[in-house]
Amino acid sequence: MSQFRSTWPLPPAKPTLAQDEVHVWVASLNRPQPQLNQFWQYLNEDERARANRFYFDHDREHYIVARGLLRQLLGSYLNLPAHQIGFAYGEHGKPELAAEQAVSGMRFNISHAQGVALLAFARYREVGVDIEQIRPLDDGEQIAERFFSANEVAVFTAVPSEQKPQAFFNCWTRKEAFIKVIGEGLSCPLDSFDVTLKSGEPAELLQVKGSRETAVRWRLENLEAATGYAGAVIAEGREWQLRCWQWP
Repeated sequence: MSQFRSTWPLPPAKPTLAQDEVHVWVASLNRPQPQLNQFWQYLNEDERARANRFYFDHDREHYIVARGLLRQLLGSYLNLPAHQIGFAYGEHGKPELAAEQAVSGMRFNISHAQGVALLAFARYREVGVDIEQIRPLDDGEQIAERFFSANEVAVFTAVPSEQKPQAFFNCWTRKEAFIKVIGEGLSCPLDSFDVTLKSGEPAELLQVKGSRETAVRWRLENLEAATGYAGAVIAEGREWQLRCWQWP
C-alpha cells in the first residue's frame, strides 16, 4: 500500500474553473469505510457492477473512490449532485460528459497508480493526465526501445543509471497523457511523437509525426503530485494557468 505524501495545497472552499485555467487534483485512494460508503452512493448501476467485478478488495475500493471522487468534483464544478453526473464514451473509450451536461464545456481526465489518483479538469479545451509510481525496471531499456521514439531512446540511453527510473517514468507519463488527451487510445503509436524526459528539463511535446506545428497546439506540464510518483498533464492551447490541489 502506498504511503501518500503531497506538497500541493488544500483547495479553497468552492473552487471555480475559469476558461483560462486547468485544475489538477491529487488524492489518496486509500479511504476509511464511511467515505467508501459515501462514494458508493454516487455510483450508477453500471459503475457498481464494474466495481463488483474486481477480484481484489483494494482494487474494488480504489475504483469506487476514484469514480466517486470524479463525480463529486464534477458535481461541485457544475452545481449538480454527484449521482446525477452522466457519462458518454468516445470511440476509443475516453470518458466525457453526457450530452445535456456537455454544453458546460467541461472536460476531464483521470489516472491512478498504486493508490494515488490525479484528476484534471478544463473548460472548452481537451485535457489529459497520467501518473505512475517511480520504480526500478529490469527491462526498462527494452521497453524504451520498443515503445519510445528513436530520439527518446537516444536521450534515455545517455541518462546516468541512477536517474533512469525518473527519466523513464517522466517519458511514460508524458506520452500516456498525450495519448489520452487526443482520445485515440492505442491506435496512436507511442513512437510517433517525442517528449522531453530528462530530470530538471521542462516537460514539452517536441513533435507529433514529424510536425512541430502540431506539437505547439498543446502545452505539457510536469506534475510532482506525490512523493515517489511521476505525473504529467497536457491541454489544448498555450495560454492557460495550472492550479494544483490536494483533495483533503
